[in-house]
Amino acid sequence: MACCAALALAGCGSPSPVAAPPSPAASSFSEPPEPSPSVLPSPAPSADCVTRTLGRLSPAEQAGQLLMVGIGVDAPGVLGYTVRRYGLGGVFLHGRTTRSAAGLRADIAALRKQAAVPLLISLDQEGGNVQTLRGTDFPSLPTAQKLGAEPAATIAGTTRDSARRLAGIGVSINLAPVADTVPASLGEGNPPIGYWHRQFGSDPAQVAADLRTVVPASQGAGVLTTLKHFPGLGRVRANTDTSPKAVDPTTTANDPYLEPFRAGIQAGSAAVMISSARYPRLDDKTIAAFSAPIVTGLLRDRLGFRGLIMSDDLGAADALGAVPVGERAVRFIAAGGDEVLTIRPSDAGPMTAALIDRAGHDAAFRARVTDAAQHVLAAKERAGLLHC
Repeated sequence: MACCAALALAGCGSPSPVAAPPSPAASSFSEPPEPSPSVLPSPAPSADCVTRTLGRLSPAEQAGQLLMVGIGVDAPGVLGYTVRRYGLGGVFLHGRTTRSAAGLRADIAALRKQAAVPLLISLDQEGGNVQTLRGTDFPSLPTAQKLGAEPAATIAGTTRDSARRLAGIGVSINLAPVADTVPASLGEGNPPIGYWHRQFGSDPAQVAADLRTVVPASQGAGVLTTLKHFPGLGRVRANTDTSPKAVDPTTTANDPYLEPFRAGIQAGSAAVMISSARYPRLDDKTIAAFSAPIVTGLLRDRLGFRGLIMSDDLGAADALGAVPVGERAVRFIAAGGDEVLTIRPSDAGPMTAALIDRAGHDAAFRARVTDAAQHVLAAKERAGLLHC
């Protein structure tokens, strides 16, 4: 999942191998308290608080909550106007930096003040080449492949320490862990995952066991997790960030490679990210991000996931090049998704406009927008951001 060019985009997908409406009305929200292990473990948020908050949002404000927009981690403040103008639901910090925790904390706090509804702040802190924050306050993390071979206690300790550092600067959700399994026979021949050793292993049973450790370790330390890239990017031979030809001809609804996702869901992961590759044995008509059979039928209904469903980057990724920007957001929400991720701030306008327009003349889609906004707010409540 690489969200932009070269390594700067690894947050939404993967690095590419190189030879890579009005702002919501103010209400009784407050900044999150200091994170504690009690904030995240429960998968059941307060329906009353979420419902009351949702009831205060206009249709346009609900649409804004469905967008998570990217900005460079070194200068997040420039996104302030966009946060206010469209009432964004979240911000994705992309790129690489060695800035101090104090500086990052101040910037994130300032950005939060631009939002009437608290923001989900996300980034990619996987390890290896996909690590947004480095330096004295954020030690280098091993690749998932290397960490996955360690004992469970080591995996938990490494994950917990990293999550505590993220929570300490105001990051509420990590776009990790990778739940994709890369066959040993393919290895680095898999551009988005295997090339960078982002997988926990080549055996889905082992990957599932590692995720049962990673998810509670991160969420117990104050940072929500995102399982990615459903239903799996481990078998493709192209990167969705740089090619429209990423196809997995193998995965089915009973595939053992789905087991890590199932394990992460059962462990309580707050979010799942949807791939932008094609899976013809699941849906031969469109990519996963636009597929109701995959997003709703497989993930929601068959696997029973009730949390936040997020897209991979729907902005700069080449897999989406033929679809108008606004229509990308509409198709993802219509398929059953909740939070549209784009690394391009300029996408906020056309995406919110398209969502509002479709909801204005399609009652079923309007109900879908409300349902998606409810999932976004539930994730915020679970992260300790929403207070009633």
